[in-house]
Amino acid sequence: MEFGLQRLAALLAVCAAAVALTACGGGGGGGGGAFLPLAATPQQPAASTAEDDAIVASSSVAGLCAAPRTGIDPDTGAAFIDRLGTSVDEKRWVRGWIDETYLWFDEVPTTLASKDYATPIAWFSVLKTPKLTASGRAKDRFHFTQDTAAYRALSQGGVDVGYGLELAFLSASPPRDVRVAYTEPNSPAAQASIVRGTRLVEIDGIDVANGSDTTKLNAGLAPAREGEAHTFKLRAPDGTERTLSMAAARVTRVPVQNVKTIATASGPVGYMQFNDHLATAEAALIAAVNQLQGAGIVDLVIDMRYNGGGLLDVASELASMVSSGGATSGAVFERLLFNSKNPFRLAPAQTTLPFHATSRGFSTPAGQALPRLGLSRVTVLAGPDTCSASESVINSLRGVGVTVNLVGGATCGKPYGFLPQDNCGTTYFAIQFQGVNNQSFGDYGDGFAPTCAVADDFDHALGDPAEARLAAALTFRSSGTCPTAGSSKAELALRKSEAQGTPYLVRSPARESRLVVTGPPTQP
Repeated sequence: MEFGLQRLAALLAVCAAAVALTACGGGGGGGGGAFLPLAATPQQPAASTAEDDAIVASSSVAGLCAAPRTGIDPDTGAAFIDRLGTSVDEKRWVRGWIDETYLWFDEVPTTLASKDYATPIAWFSVLKTPKLTASGRAKDRFHFTQDTAAYRALSQGGVDVGYGLELAFLSASPPRDVRVAYTEPNSPAAQASIVRGTRLVEIDGIDVANGSDTTKLNAGLAPAREGEAHTFKLRAPDGTERTLSMAAARVTRVPVQNVKTIATASGPVGYMQFNDHLATAEAALIAAVNQLQGAGIVDLVIDMRYNGGGLLDVASELASMVSSGGATSGAVFERLLFNSKNPFRLAPAQTTLPFHATSRGFSTPAGQALPRLGLSRVTVLAGPDTCSASESVINSLRGVGVTVNLVGGATCGKPYGFLPQDNCGTTYFAIQFQGVNNQSFGDYGDGFAPTCAVADDFDHALGDPAEARLAAALTFRSSGTCPTAGSSKAELALRKSEAQGTPYLVRSPARESRLVVTGPPTQP
């Protein structure tokens, strides 16, 4: 794509994991370091009139802020455009931006009144389609906002403050069941030898399963600063318990882990754990493919069960390296479909992302030929936390005739993306495009169904051939049959949750994205 939107964020990084527990059985979202829902501070809606709800060009009210920022905008190197306005002005910007760019702008209810919503963020939260998918889920489950300064710091740093734990909330309401999904190398958790499947029993003496002091649990789960220490009682998969103290540190995520070769009767099978489509994943994926190519693998298993997405360019590079030049040359990796207004005034060629044959230069020199495995089939370990750009890999490969077998649970169902836009210190993420493959298919709002349904296995390490999903993948590739499902209460509950598309890594929405960002859409 020969335009400023062509390269997805060169440094899309990880937002601090935002996980939700509930104190009394309800659902919950996460964000801002709060793992458990806290009581909201009541706010009075700003006074407004019917005239305030008239839709105006967003550009006419952009930067009119109730609390203007001063100084230099680090994104532009120029002074902030903010000037004194009101909350009503900010709401009018939000309504105009939605009407201009939102993919389903014509499905937004026209009976809503901005005066009924206390803040521009609250107003934005309801300006979306009310329609449902075929299964009854909300079609737009992805609308969100983030403080611009926080978003900028996270998206340009690639570093979290935490313990290096990715937590799976198998039950987010009492009795809660919180396990370790994996740890980041060289993190406090890894240095403490915490392994996958470890259950959190107590945090600072508060019972995780049934404790009601959500403030203290939040403080332990989401440390606010480097060096902050909390005490954890943990139960390992073998049943042994221990209590230890961990201090939060700056943790750099390692997006590609556990690259290995597994010997089978029909030849070596490659495996890699791929957790995030980060900029740093480019070099790591190239190294992994070179390693597996050198090992002479005949098949490949990509473990993306916890990969929420990220850079589409990285997804394109991975798909190209899996397949062959013959399959992908001249083919469309993903075409972006915007609303009927063509809000960013793009020609058809400008909305097309190819299968990259050379590196893009995110974390390795640009223009280098990518290694190719030349496979006509690949197995992906997936589940409801497999989202967005990860689903693009699946969809794009299927679009050029590569067989993609999914082992695990249904994927999250997000064929959509957004161009984040700042106004008055808040960055708004509204769905603005749908991605389709070389065959123009992109209707998977309920996710991709698994070829072989297997519940997640927290009793074995990722990459262990005995781990249930990997074992099923190896069996399926050799025999074409899926193993018989287990019948334990825990497995049945997890299988039901996954079948309903319920994720258990309740993380920041910014980690579940096919994100297009290089600056304001008016500067393509």
